[in-house]
Amino acid sequence: MDRKPRIVIIGGGTGLPVLLRGIKKYPVDITAIVTVADDGGSSGRIRDEMDIPSPGDIRNVMAALSDVEPLIEQMFQHRFKTSNELAGHSLGNLIIAALTSITGDFVHAIQEMSKVLNVRGKVLPAANQSVILHAEMEDGTIVSGESKIPFSGKKIKRVFLTPEVIHPLSETIRAIRKADLIVVGPGSLYTSILPNLLVPEIGKEVCNAKAKKVYICNLMTQAGETLDFTASDHVKAIYDHMDCSFIDTVLVNNEEIPANIQEKYEEELAKPVIYDVERLLALGIDVIYDKIITYNDGVIRHDTEKVAKILYSLIDQPLINIDSK
Repeated sequence: MDRKPRIVIIGGGTGLPVLLRGIKKYPVDITAIVTVADDGGSSGRIRDEMDIPSPGDIRNVMAALSDVEPLIEQMFQHRFKTSNELAGHSLGNLIIAALTSITGDFVHAIQEMSKVLNVRGKVLPAANQSVILHAEMEDGTIVSGESKIPFSGKKIKRVFLTPEVIHPLSETIRAIRKADLIVVGPGSLYTSILPNLLVPEIGKEVCNAKAKKVYICNLMTQAGETLDFTASDHVKAIYDHMDCSFIDTVLVNNEEIPANIQEKYEEELAKPVIYDVERLLALGIDVIYDKIITYNDGVIRHDTEKVAKILYSLIDQPLINIDSK
């Protein structure tokens, strides 16, 4: 391969930026496809007031892929703690909103901001329009709004987007078709990952893409979304929303989580995701399991360096030692 390998990473929330900080250190061509279904906090207020896609997840991904002085990134991510209209707003969200107003286009605004932040790779919204995520619960009720779904107290049957007609960017479709590796996750299953795959053409193109497809399974279950889910339950929920079974490889954690950390997570009804290898293999999926956890102030995160190294090794490329670069 006489060009950089092309990696498409699909997701949102806190998981995607963590992964990107590691993978950007490798000689790869990165395209991040990011959900715009967030309707909470600063993002939701900007979306509602300006009728533009939600900028929050996009902002976090741009910050993760940026190559600027730490103070510039800190400023971009700064959240105001005032008692006026600025309260709760992130400066980055406001800048993206301002650039959207100036350029007349959300995607153009992201492109211009990416130049300012010296972003390594492309950051593309799943849609260049405002979308709303809905969940149909097992009792038939509908909950509307990404931020409300996990707090309904009911089990999710399926999620879907409105409006019914949502067009992805042509650049997104091209990136998926040309990818050497497509990575899904990590992130909240129903509110960060599926909102991307539910954009009709994106889901279809991922199904048909020739690239190897990897799913990075979450480390912990999530109350309101994946209570008591095993790794295969995560995969089956994705397949139930798609027209195909497309995952080639699943990356799961096999490191024992300390009891004191588990106790902290039990307060929010979260526990380690069980990697049920036999059920995953029965789905025709290769399973990679490794110690892929780091802890930050008692919060569990994927080890960005380790996960990035594993992902890079899945591409038909010679392994490199990035520490020596």
